[in-house]
Amino acid sequence: MKVLVINGSPRQKGNTNIALNEIAQQLEKQGIESEIVWIGNKPIRGCIACNQCKANADCRCVFGDQDITNEVINKMAECDAIILGSPVYWGQPAGQLLCLQQRMLYAGGANFQGKPAAAVTICRRGGATAAFQTLQMPFQMCNMPLIGSQYWNIAYGLEEGQASLDMEGMQTMRTLANNMAWTLKKMHGIETSDAPEREPWTPMHFIR
Repeated sequence: MKVLVINGSPRQKGNTNIALNEIAQQLEKQGIESEIVWIGNKPIRGCIACNQCKANADCRCVFGDQDITNEVINKMAECDAIILGSPVYWGQPAGQLLCLQQRMLYAGGANFQGKPAAAVTICRRGGATAAFQTLQMPFQMCNMPLIGSQYWNIAYGLEEGQASLDMEGMQTMRTLANNMAWTLKKMHGIETSDAPEREPWTPMHFIR
């Protein structure tokens, strides 16, 4: 079993990557392989509703040679689940990631249908829940079970590396990974516990 993890931040080693690495490491402890793919900092085209992907037998986007969209679609043919991670800009996910999500699900939906999915957002202070909801909504339209955590899949940090100091946020990422691993095992008929593993809650508040 393998989970495709998409780093939608233009900063390859920023706080989004810290959160996604926390997930990947916990998945590995649960015996689940993962691959983190960084979308890069070059433009990703938005969908222009040409519907040429529906006319192609391989259901690939016609703009495939211009960005990583078709690469992600191809990878999902070999993966069992997907997690998207994004920083929060103006209360929204990164624009490049939204373009990727919309095109990959529309053109290559057959590779995504029925596979568990999760979204992760990172912000300085506010807007994370709005961005989180935005990323989850397309998955719901593709019959993809959503994987949650003990809280919304959110972590906090501004400067590079600060997300690792968000103890509750990092625990939320590990819990998400545990829930994802448990769900995949159940879906594949692998004997596992009656419920995902749980850590003692480590709450963290803004006010000190």
